[in-house]
Amino acid sequence: MKKFLNKISFLMLFLVHLNGINVANAYPIFAQQNYENPREPNGRIVCANCHLAQKPVEIEVPQAVLPDTVFEAVVKIPYDQQIKQVLANGKKGDLNVGAVLILPEGFELAPAERIPEEMKTKIGKVYYQPYSADKKNILVVGPIPGKTNSELVFPILSPDPSKNKDVFYFKYPIYLGGNRGRGQLYPDGSKSNNTVYSSSVSGQIEKIEPLSKKGGFSITIKTADGNEIVEKVPPGPELIVREGQAIQVDQPFTNNPNVGGFGQTETEIVLQNPARIQGLIAFFAGVLLTQIFLVLKKKQFEKVQLAEMNF
Repeated sequence: MKKFLNKISFLMLFLVHLNGINVANAYPIFAQQNYENPREPNGRIVCANCHLAQKPVEIEVPQAVLPDTVFEAVVKIPYDQQIKQVLANGKKGDLNVGAVLILPEGFELAPAERIPEEMKTKIGKVYYQPYSADKKNILVVGPIPGKTNSELVFPILSPDPSKNKDVFYFKYPIYLGGNRGRGQLYPDGSKSNNTVYSSSVSGQIEKIEPLSKKGGFSITIKTADGNEIVEKVPPGPELIVREGQAIQVDQPFTNNPNVGGFGQTETEIVLQNPARIQGLIAFFAGVLLTQIFLVLKKKQFEKVQLAEMNF
């Protein structure tokens, strides 16, 4: 199974390059290869390490589910679909989305043969996969086009405590992380072209030259001690400085091209014991019958009293 997932990851990497999209887009590939668990001990989901802007995400799940039941978790990754993001080649394009859904232990992606046709229609052609062979309760998806996938439907199979002794009838947390757009950092800490570029020194900008035919800039800065430092800005961000301008350390050369971001949220779900439901129904039925008998008894008593008064 692990070899199969590795092949899937390699295939996704190949497709990402084939489409001219930087692998920084390709969460969950980086997360799966660099983090054993996508949720850190402090509760932060690791997508936040590369997608620096904070954006909202939403999740809807049933309040309670029965064991061995297929249900849907609806994930919403809202954003203005008119905006364009900077691609790896410096051009503008539509935003992509991705998500990680951390379910309780025992919950997992529903098998295709268990998914109802109505739910399959909602899912469409979106491909979900487990985070790893030993973490089937963590599901990932993306990068996929955001215009048609800002709302995702995860098909989930609940566990059966009678078959899995590690699962109990209980209230469990569910954690969601969702991003739209490309990241600002790679896992090694280097910048993508979807972020602000700043000066590493103070001085005066002597020269600004094209970096290559594909775009970008080479900026030569002369420092106070007479040294010349060359800074490079890749294709994508727009320059906001000019030749001859004095510049301070950490002062931006460019605008911030990022229009996306990452968000995380959580919710709860109850794995409900069917016996409790049956007991509750029996209790309500008992109360209803008791009320009916009380009403009948009251009417019978009233008839007896009326008869005695007439006598």
